[in-house]
Amino acid sequence: MTLTKKILIIEDDISLAEGLSRALSSDSYQTQSCNCLRTAREHLAKENYSLILLDINLPDGNGFDFLKEIKQSMDIPVILLTANDLESDIVAGLEQGADDYITKPFSLAILRARVNAQLRKTEAASSGFRFVQDNYLFDFDKMEFTHAGITIELSKTEQKLLRLLVENAGNTIPRNTLIDRIWTDGAAYVDENALSVSIKRLRDKLSAQNYIKTIYGIGYSWTVAD
Repeated sequence: MTLTKKILIIEDDISLAEGLSRALSSDSYQTQSCNCLRTAREHLAKENYSLILLDINLPDGNGFDFLKEIKQSMDIPVILLTANDLESDIVAGLEQGADDYITKPFSLAILRARVNAQLRKTEAASSGFRFVQDNYLFDFDKMEFTHAGITIELSKTEQKLLRLLVENAGNTIPRNTLIDRIWTDGAAYVDENALSVSIKRLRDKLSAQNYIKTIYGIGYSWTVAD
């Protein structure tokens, strides 16, 4: 029997929060909504949630700051909800660990698809995957990544990106495919600069300039150094 997954909705617009709760509630999903960070912290202290929908603008704090707080202490996917469609906000949210980003107004059908996609990714990640090549050892189950015996800390986004690359080692993955799989599942716009930034940081952290190849005009691949 599939366990019911709990979703926490943090949204200051009460009518919108109620609408989101109704749209997502099902035999598989149980929702809880609140309109401020104080109450959100109380819920998170008492319950285990499978996913969080987080509004950026809240009456008692900034959603970006709370996102950072969540990611430092919990392994929960977070989808940001915001009325801002500025490129700087999108990149800032993704860089701070957001798993997805939706700009209001949005379709409830798209929201459900995004939520389903994030929860599928969480289930897939829990199955574990281990990759060894040259001086690299990546254990995705234990979230341990080493190069020449040195441990490297990777963000959730970087882990997702690395896993897609090494699972498809030797093959070129198009930019749009990486963006869809990591952030949007094709449901909405995400600035492509977020992918370029994540690729550069991953290369630098892993010293993988000879492994993570840019296939200009197409995408990226993980390959053996020449």
